[in-house]
Amino acid sequence: MEEDDAASPDVRRGSNAELKKLLVFKSYRRRWLVLMVVCLINCSNATIWLTFAPVPNQSSQYLMVSLDKINLLSMVYMVVSIPLSFVATWMLDTLGLKVTLILGSWLNMFGGLLRFLGTQWGHGDAVLYVVVFLGQVLGAMAQPLIIFTPTKVAALWFPEHQRATANMITSMSNPLGILLANIISPMLTQTAAQIPNLLLVYALPACVICCLTTLAVRSSVPPTPPSASAESSTSEPFLKGFKLLLTNKAYLVLLLCFGSGVAVFTCFFTLLVQILCVQGYTNDFAGLCGALFIVFGIVGAGALGLYVDKTKKFIEATKINMSFFALACIAFSVVCLVPQQRAAVATICSLFGFFVFSIYPVAMELSVECSYPVGEATSAGLLFISGQLLSVLYLIVLQAFTVQLTDSHRSTCGDAVLSWKVPMLVLAGLCTLFTCFFVLVFHTRYRRLEAEEQAIYGNSATSEHATNVET
Repeated sequence: MEEDDAASPDVRRGSNAELKKLLVFKSYRRRWLVLMVVCLINCSNATIWLTFAPVPNQSSQYLMVSLDKINLLSMVYMVVSIPLSFVATWMLDTLGLKVTLILGSWLNMFGGLLRFLGTQWGHGDAVLYVVVFLGQVLGAMAQPLIIFTPTKVAALWFPEHQRATANMITSMSNPLGILLANIISPMLTQTAAQIPNLLLVYALPACVICCLTTLAVRSSVPPTPPSASAESSTSEPFLKGFKLLLTNKAYLVLLLCFGSGVAVFTCFFTLLVQILCVQGYTNDFAGLCGALFIVFGIVGAGALGLYVDKTKKFIEATKINMSFFALACIAFSVVCLVPQQRAAVATICSLFGFFVFSIYPVAMELSVECSYPVGEATSAGLLFISGQLLSVLYLIVLQAFTVQLTDSHRSTCGDAVLSWKVPMLVLAGLCTLFTCFFVLVFHTRYRRLEAEEQAIYGNSATSEHATNVET
């Protein structure tokens, strides 16, 4: 008792603060149900997005259209999501998580069902492609409503020591859907006549997930907040928050560099088959490299998410991983131009995925930290839009640098064989440039963590934390 009486004011203040924290902030088991629902919707939407990409020839034969129109079924997601992203961020920060998730799940379900029902109207019908395309449009409309939710779910439902992990789990459900689409579509579609069965396989989970979302997501927030920032959710109005982001130097640096990283990933995944086939690598091997890219990426994201949750070293983790990501990009740009190096190419693809995917959830959390109290959906949504816009730009630039090859005895590409030597060096150069820029220029305070410490410990602890971060 005497030791307790002699304890310093700082110790007593810390003990009282911890007691207050335990009494006021509570996390509910239902948060894992909400997390699971968000993961399932993200995964389902990704499979609907890339249904036809792994089986372009069979899809072209069944729908009786050119390969360009089959590619358009995937490209429509990118086209539709950019303008609707602003609507999705406004809905999440204004109408709340419940309304946004339920609307997204219903659009996703109707998109999947419409595609399947279109196949029941007759094989080769002129209207069939239009109906399937409209189904893809509905799925594309659902994507921004779904893909912006990870940071919101983490902020509103999870305590501060689990936010990065929750963000990582929900963020990685989308690439998991991409992986499943690349496995399931070729497996179930050996011939063009099997396309209707494939569409049914993707439609049924979308229906089940829609029902689960409607029944399980009963509120946008838990009964009591899990953290101080969730308790004092002072997210700025959408337009005001948007203006604050445009004047936030740290956020703008993150916006540009993260968008560049997303663009590099998109170019890699979109062009992988075309790049490798020039050197004689088969489509099956390219598919294996894509699978390794995603699997190791999910592992990397999981490891880094757990580490950041414990240490709160968002900036250090992002800078280090971006540096290794740039090195992996350089390595791939060299190795992919050399024939008969299957082991080296597969290894580099695995490392490439490990570092690029691990950045995604941490960067999303970092965007919230450096822009708080701007709404989580607004800050994460602009990052997504930046990635989409730069992806389109990068793809146009890289394809402009391609050169037709005359000597292509190793190629497995078919008639049109392009040299990707210059485009890959350009991609590696852009990746290195933006990584160096981010490492040298990006600095920020952890605004959300400061607000939480201020709510618990008071101004003095907040000032001390701010000093440590700046140092």
